[in-house]
Amino acid sequence: MQNLKITDTVAKKLREKHGVDRREVEHCFMNRLGRLLEDKRARHKTNPPTLWFLSKTNQGRLLKIVYIQTGLAIDLKSAFEPNADEVAIYAKYGGVAY
Repeated sequence: MQNLKITDTVAKKLREKHGVDRREVEHCFMNRLGRLLEDKRARHKTNPPTLWFLSKTNQGRLLKIVYIQTGLAIDLKSAFEPNADEVAIYAKYGGVAY
């Protein structure tokens, strides 16, 4: 995915804190089934809005993908294994239960 932008700072956080690599993030974008959700929490509000979804990698690992999209450019903010609350929210509003 040439339009996926991951800063060095975000890549380091993904690798060291969450054990996630670019390939897994790309898998999740390709494997997404449900709707995109907007993060409307005050401390996460951005312009354009912060979007997120849950999806599985090709190896079956469930990840929450958080990003901002401007035109075709996708600026990754984070990617990590979701907690139970996030899974429940996505089942209710994203349309896919994991």
